[in-house]
Amino acid sequence: MNVTIRKMAAEDVPAVSAIDRMSFTLPWPESAFRYEVTDNRVARCFVGETDEKRIIAAVVSWVIIDELHIATIATHPDFRRRGVGKGILTEALQDGYKAGARRAFLEVRESNQAAQAMYRKFGFEVTGRRPKYYKDNGEDAILMTLDPLEMI
Repeated sequence: MNVTIRKMAAEDVPAVSAIDRMSFTLPWPESAFRYEVTDNRVARCFVGETDEKRIIAAVVSWVIIDELHIATIATHPDFRRRGVGKGILTEALQDGYKAGARRAFLEVRESNQAAQAMYRKFGFEVTGRRPKYYKDNGEDAILMTLDPLEMI
């Protein structure tokens, strides 16, 4: 299966929102993705698309001065553990670096060991904890940082 990583467009938002709803207990509203794509000047949004033009992954990140914040990243459940998440995260990190970011960070659920393992493969390290960050169950968020962010 070939997956092309490209910039997210407004017409991708319904598919991205659907993936987000399948992936998270606290999904973003569709309007949030629309805002990121159309109005947020610091947002950098990408999708993973199959040869059949099916959106199967998405990432939203923000470049603020010299930092890249991975705001959300998700892969459709049917396409997980195939390298799609790795590919779209690589694109986000490379794009952030080109835009001037020199470190990256994200929050991840304490219980999401699979995601944490992927982030560690990129060199992210645990640098903090945000207690009771997730409103659905009060779970802590683990803050992970990649410093320095270098071209990969």
